[in-house]
Amino acid sequence: MGETFFTSKDAAKITGCTLRQLQYWREKGVIVPMVSATGTGRSVYYSRSELVELAVMVYLLSVGLTFESASGVLQQLRELEPNFAKENSQRRLMLVFDTSEGILKLKDFERESAIAFLDRGEAIIPLWLEQIHQQLNQTLPIN
Repeated sequence: MGETFFTSKDAAKITGCTLRQLQYWREKGVIVPMVSATGTGRSVYYSRSELVELAVMVYLLSVGLTFESASGVLQQLRELEPNFAKENSQRRLMLVFDTSEGILKLKDFERESAIAFLDRGEAIIPLWLEQIHQQLNQTLPIN
């Protein structure tokens, strides 16, 4: 059985992105789907893995990150957990601000560590991959 692909319109509907966001992210190289030249136009198709990446971007933007920060975090996630988009990852992570580098960094979620950050007045942003996969599975069309 082959992999299922989704049109840009489907991807937008499933993830809550706008078509313009998808196009912009594609142009910026953040999430680059398969582009097929057909006839006089071209068709864009997203894999399920790319839908997971889109859902991560939507989540990161929804918690207030800028596009640059969100795309940087997505890249960190790809490096930290290479198969996060291909599997139903159960990994729980958190974003914290690394003052030495001046950037948001992904770390494994540990309750005690999260509380310590909060006690110091430092914000954390949870990133629970299992929830992203669950939400995406709920919006995917049933075949």
